[in-house]
Amino acid sequence: MDDIRKALPFWLSLGLIPLAVVGVTQGGWTVILMPAYAWMLVTLLDLLLGQNAENPDPQTDDEDLFWYRLITLIWFPMQAMIVYGSIWWITRSAHLNWLEITALMFGIGVASGTIGIVYAHELLHQRNNFERWLGDLLLASVLYSHFRTEHLLVHHRYVGTPRDAVSARYNEGFHRFFARVLFECPASAWRAEAEKLGKVGRPVWHRSNPFWRYAGLQLLALVLAFAIGGWMGIGLFLMQAFFAIWQLELTNYIEHYGLTRRQLPDGKYEPVRPHHSWNAPHTASNWLLINLQRHSDHHYKPDRRFPLLQTYSEDEAPMLPMGYPAMGVLAMIPPLWRRRMNPRVRAWRRQYYPDVTEWPRR
Repeated sequence: MDDIRKALPFWLSLGLIPLAVVGVTQGGWTVILMPAYAWMLVTLLDLLLGQNAENPDPQTDDEDLFWYRLITLIWFPMQAMIVYGSIWWITRSAHLNWLEITALMFGIGVASGTIGIVYAHELLHQRNNFERWLGDLLLASVLYSHFRTEHLLVHHRYVGTPRDAVSARYNEGFHRFFARVLFECPASAWRAEAEKLGKVGRPVWHRSNPFWRYAGLQLLALVLAFAIGGWMGIGLFLMQAFFAIWQLELTNYIEHYGLTRRQLPDGKYEPVRPHHSWNAPHTASNWLLINLQRHSDHHYKPDRRFPLLQTYSEDEAPMLPMGYPAMGVLAMIPPLWRRRMNPRVRAWRRQYYPDVTEWPRR
């Protein structure tokens, strides 16, 4: 029972499911309940509950993490239910106007992006095929399957370097960043898979290229949306997928903004260190995002399960002033973001690279 009690806060995401049902069936002001829950309520709880700097035993066995892992294992059917159930209801009802429908799809994008892709990220880093397949299904449900390749083969290897598209540059506003990564990341993922296949003498069109699986799962997701709601169903599905991707990339933007690795004389880059990721030890947002904000430790041990991720002191890794949900709102207003974050980046540079006097301007 103690294990259940400790794991229960990480099930905060399930609160979105009844809110989706209320929004779709009732309309009106209720259509904003999902983003209000995930962003506003969680930020308020962060203020009330403060920070959590406790570190669990990283040697804890998987069997002792069952109640933590379970939320990531059951989320895909939950997400499918609210995405496709909403499409079914909206295409057969007339009580919602297009403003309400757009707000609803934004809220469902919160569920499939803020929650679904974060859970997919956790699952894709694990070693067993069942969890990886669940991760693939979650990414296919937002038409962003290439994220698996880009994240595993590119981001973790090249974070904090020009090769990594999702390491946001200093002074780069989120909107410019978002447009850039939408264009760069699919091509980058394709090149990474082509290079991987080339090393074993296989052509890029070989059946082992996961892009075949990505395409098949995404096509299946679209066919199901069409079967349930026709062309309007496709449109609704695309809306929630766009909002989900937008929220993923908002998180990517926050995680490494302005942080870079030193290039060594031989042209290689220094190893990834805790100070190459922004962290946020805020309690409630780490519950919602299953400790994603302990991001430095994730880059140190990518396959470490989320309940075991460690936090660092401010002397070891840079800290954000607020959790990701609140920082995401700030990032949407680039002048405010720069005012809050650029001094922190400059302080980071002085702390970790005092010998560097010339930094690229962007």
